[in-house]
Amino acid sequence: MEKIKIVVAGIGGVGGYFGGVLAKHYFNHPCVEIIFVARGEHLKKIQTVGLKVIKGETEFIAHPSLATNNPNEIVEADLVLICTKTYDLEKVVQELSPCITDKTILLPLLNGVNNGQKIQQLFPNNLVLDGCVYLVSRRTEPGVIENLGNIQTLYFGKDNYAHEKLTQFLRIFTDAGIDAHTSTQISSIIWEKFIFLSPTATVTSFYNENIGEVINNPTHFVAFVALIEEIKQLAEAKQIVLPKDLTEKTIKKFRSLPATATSSMHTDFKQQTASNELHSVTGYVLEEAGNFNLHLSVYANMFEKLKPKLKRSSK
Repeated sequence: MEKIKIVVAGIGGVGGYFGGVLAKHYFNHPCVEIIFVARGEHLKKIQTVGLKVIKGETEFIAHPSLATNNPNEIVEADLVLICTKTYDLEKVVQELSPCITDKTILLPLLNGVNNGQKIQQLFPNNLVLDGCVYLVSRRTEPGVIENLGNIQTLYFGKDNYAHEKLTQFLRIFTDAGIDAHTSTQISSIIWEKFIFLSPTATVTSFYNENIGEVINNPTHFVAFVALIEEIKQLAEAKQIVLPKDLTEKTIKKFRSLPATATSSMHTDFKQQTASNELHSVTGYVLEEAGNFNLHLSVYANMFEKLKPKLKRSSK
């Protein structure tokens, strides 16, 4: 029996945590092989001493079957988890093409709601799933991933689609201890998260504040709620089925985060990184709203004032 080969591309907060859990459980396993695709000093550390994963008071070292920056070494992957930033998606997927055959299933686990569509355009003959992750995790230094939250849940699937392969992958995830779920209504799950993620990233970046600071400033918190209501208008226009109490659930989720936590987009602005998710997380909402003649004034104001900061951070 050939081993099931799962490739985790992007060993940051999401890929590092879930990939680490998988690699630890399936180390030297006869049926499942976990491979990391990473770069630079992070890759070197993983290759020499393994990947350290920290969660609260516990930690472990994970050793993948292979850690590489060369997809030609992988041969044929059965499942590829794509855990990069949205602005790297197309580039990374194209770089992975040497290990992608027609039987390879592709699963993006990153911010945004249209990643599966982008990948499907590049690999029209492959089964491309959609995924959604609830996780507060980050790479703190080369070779080290820290899970900072109290929730680590993974959803994946395809609308109105069921297949034994998905059941097989679900079992692989859950046997490793991952809180994983399949769904035939994955679009609703992804949009429910995006209605949390986009306002959170936008408001923390706009005010240059962490979660606790936004909550403790009444004006800023009202703006956060206004963003939720605006993006809900877009989801409803796109006929996405959402829970009736979604605003309340989103606010509760926001309040449950560690006060010192913030969005990855806000972190990118603070660190003045060359790339940033502003266009995919905030700009996308406005672009789509234009297709439905929706005027989202709070989004528009914040996006226009954040754009100059993006230009400065790209210098």
